[in-house]
Amino acid sequence: MRGADRESGALFSYVSCEARVPADHPLRAMRAIVDEALEVLSPEFERLYSKIGRPSIPPEKLMRALLLQAFYTIRSERQLMEQLNYNLLFRWFVGLSMDAPVWDASVYSKNRDRLIEGEIAARFLQAVLQGERIKKLLSDDHFSVDGTLIDAWASMKSFRPKEGDEDDGPPPSGRNAERDFRGQKRSNETHASTTDPEARLYRKSDGQPSRLCFMGHLLMENRNALIVDATLTHATGIAEREAALLMLDRRKRRRRITLGADKAYDVADFVDELRRRNTTPHIAINDHVTKTGRRRKTSIDRRITRHPGYAVSQCIRKRIEESFGWIKTTAGLAKTRHRGLDRAGWMFTLTAAACNLVRLPKLLAQAVP
Repeated sequence: MRGADRESGALFSYVSCEARVPADHPLRAMRAIVDEALEVLSPEFERLYSKIGRPSIPPEKLMRALLLQAFYTIRSERQLMEQLNYNLLFRWFVGLSMDAPVWDASVYSKNRDRLIEGEIAARFLQAVLQGERIKKLLSDDHFSVDGTLIDAWASMKSFRPKEGDEDDGPPPSGRNAERDFRGQKRSNETHASTTDPEARLYRKSDGQPSRLCFMGHLLMENRNALIVDATLTHATGIAEREAALLMLDRRKRRRRITLGADKAYDVADFVDELRRRNTTPHIAINDHVTKTGRRRKTSIDRRITRHPGYAVSQCIRKRIEESFGWIKTTAGLAKTRHRGLDRAGWMFTLTAAACNLVRLPKLLAQAVP
């Protein structure tokens, strides 16, 4: 018998979001890890919020919603609020009941800024890694580092002369008027973006176009390729090496470690700084032929390259590109959705934590004896 196409409305519903989510759904394992980390951060949340006034969006729900934005490639917070309104899976993960109202997108963004001031993203990344089961997955001795360019939320047309400098012509008319840059000399010293003044004009290598961007950096442990630290900086020629030293200094260690990296880190000053920090440089040798016809002198000792561990580090360090790939494609951070180094850097760090959360359930399942 054919069923009738009728809409059956109900005054009351007795099925919760919890019952709608399958028991083996991947988000269940992620939710358990996230809740443990948020419980550790509860004292930090207490310090950020006043004891008087109207209740804000709970920071735990705010963090879970931001993680969903990375998990499911949601391009804006307005679209995230729309999804929360009708997606039962999202409601369950965030912690909203079936009848709970969804927040306004602008109110949601203002509450997020409070967490940016408290550097909650970096603390959350470390809280996830400090779980009793997860610490066993991490290496304490062998690490890799690398950097990548993150496009700024700014157009090249916004790169205008700074105040007081000679103008490069009348301002273009119209909302998206054409501009001709031919024959003009532009640099970060004389020009800045009117949309995001903290973005920098940078060219990755010869033959590549210059673009307004930031530079994201990851520190990865080599046992299971999990991200143990992340930071976002201005895009400069020395930013990768400076960020690597900064992330190493933030780690507590008692014995010598190794650090794998690509040819961009084969610089004498950087190698010397690593040795002062009791770190063995497992860095790829940069011995290309210079314009004068001479082969560049490497800063890596040949005794290091002959060690079997050097070859292992050089093989494993390339796995850091998998994390960059996930952050820039699935999480949608090939171009940041926020302006300013603080906001963009906060989201980059939180997205790095989300990248770990995607992989941790499977790693934990494999680690069970």
